[in-house]
Amino acid sequence: MFSRLALGLGLLSATALVHPAFAADARTLQIFVSKSKQSLAVYDGTEVVATSKVSTGKDGHTTPSGIFSVLEKQRYHESNIYSNAPMPFMQRLTWSGIALHESNSVPRYPASHGCVRMPGAFAKMLYGMTGTGIPVIISDGELAPQPIDHPTLFHPDMPAAMPLLSDVELRPAMPVSPQMPVQVAMNDTAAIPMPAASPKAEPPSEPISMLITRRTLRETVIDIQTLLNQLGFSAGDPDGLLGPTTVQAIKAFKTLRPAEFAGDRNLISDTLLTAVYAAAGKGAPPNGVIMVRRAFKPIFEAPVTIADPGLALGTHFFTLHAVDETAGTAEWLGVTLTNNLSRETMKRLGITNQESSIVTGRPIARSLSRIEIPEETRSKIDALIAPGSTLTISDTGRGTETGEGTNFITITRG
Repeated sequence: MFSRLALGLGLLSATALVHPAFAADARTLQIFVSKSKQSLAVYDGTEVVATSKVSTGKDGHTTPSGIFSVLEKQRYHESNIYSNAPMPFMQRLTWSGIALHESNSVPRYPASHGCVRMPGAFAKMLYGMTGTGIPVIISDGELAPQPIDHPTLFHPDMPAAMPLLSDVELRPAMPVSPQMPVQVAMNDTAAIPMPAASPKAEPPSEPISMLITRRTLRETVIDIQTLLNQLGFSAGDPDGLLGPTTVQAIKAFKTLRPAEFAGDRNLISDTLLTAVYAAAGKGAPPNGVIMVRRAFKPIFEAPVTIADPGLALGTHFFTLHAVDETAGTAEWLGVTLTNNLSRETMKRLGITNQESSIVTGRPIARSLSRIEIPEETRSKIDALIAPGSTLTISDTGRGTETGEGTNFITITRG
């Protein structure tokens, strides 16, 4: 996975700019593609270390905008969609066929069938810089990562403080004879708890990928299955699927509470979710979820709460650039992507206002401030983060391109 590489870079074509400090100390990298400028920029933190012209998809084959990562790399690849067209130094972004690759035709206007074409020398150089998992953000306009400091973002666990001798209460001891020096003793030798000797845990080295989004029917069904099982109903494995076992358990639960479900003809409803949570002693059901992946595989997911759910969160992407394990601090970088929701999507998600959270004010800070993450979940994630970890906030869920062998892919414009 991606990318703390030190590289010696040779002379490149005039289409590319490479920062002279890059070869000495490369850190966590991100790739930004602007469709309006037909350009690509590689960022190390907030610093541009390489640029190139590109050609994105032409009319009818538009390159999707959104948040991606490199899923696969091949030095030589042939398209299985377009007559085995050569795609040297291919870096795949989706399993449906979008990639970065070398081309002999990069006219700096949209000309491809959806991929991002790059000149040969730059494509070869970029291939050597990256590893799988490196974030790739494609947008209509130009974006640049900015430092983000907000308490909702995660940071590494601070090491436990060692007890100081100056904090220990002392008591004087009387001398046995006037000629002997006075001894000073501690009130209670057990007052200084000394930690057991154990090897120091290594900080995580593999980055994780996170998504915070609104709960969908899948997450709701998983919760209902989990809680009904705890209540003694046989709801099957919590897989988010409404199979016969789950349906039967829901009907059995409702049968015992006829007054609560009078007139509720839907199998899954807010009334059901609220009743199941109350019966399990869990309080009000959450309206959001955080999902965590590592090495393209799911690790866990947990509920979160989104304040003012009628207001859109917007689409925001964060990368953990660096951490200080000793100080317990983290350097996060963030960008906001334009993502205009359709009326149908807003209605489905219960959103009544998207303008104020995306266009005006400080959209990243406002969205982060509306997200409440349980402390148990936060502590679990704090122990997992490493440089290169990413966080996406989106109203629209995992996205259809997210699946096996991917991080979280968010399409903002098809």
